[in-house]
Amino acid sequence: MQFYAAERIGLFVDGSNLYSAARSLGFDIDYKKLLGLFASEGRLIRAFYYTALMEDQEYSPIRPLVDWLDYNGFTMVTKPTKEFTDATGRRKIKGNMDIELAIDVMEMAPHLDHVVLFSGDGDFRRLVEAVQRKGVRVTVVSTIRSQPPMVADELRRQADIFIELQDLEPQIARASSYRDDRPAPVGND
Repeated sequence: MQFYAAERIGLFVDGSNLYSAARSLGFDIDYKKLLGLFASEGRLIRAFYYTALMEDQEYSPIRPLVDWLDYNGFTMVTKPTKEFTDATGRRKIKGNMDIELAIDVMEMAPHLDHVVLFSGDGDFRRLVEAVQRKGVRVTVVSTIRSQPPMVADELRRQADIFIELQDLEPQIARASSYRDDRPAPVGND
């Protein structure tokens, strides 16, 4: 990885996107290891995790993860999902967190030297460009090794550094004896 020891780093994790990317590569993220890895690369200022939650359920399968992250160094950004019926009459659930993530990146940019974005969503290309104009380096973490690739080509090209998620697997994967069978966090599709 290309970090400087005195660099102020901010992590911005698109929860559903990272979950889907890791799942497509066949491993689960150990978020304690992930936090430790980037904290060892520079001065970790803040780590944000974005996910939408189904509020109307008595028990949400993602709630234990959200609670653990909240107590273990992540700033949680959540909002309730929205339910709607699409044009074909199918019930859909949506929980897009793009605006929340973009606002937090822009607000934190003056306090950071390096933004690490865990997402492959091409909608973030303009955000990356705007932050770069403020003098902040941007690393995008996602994968091109899944079928189809989980990172938009325009986002990967805009980033100063692209880290292939699969290359981080040895450092951030959960022990192989444990498989997370919870449903994916709801969010960006």
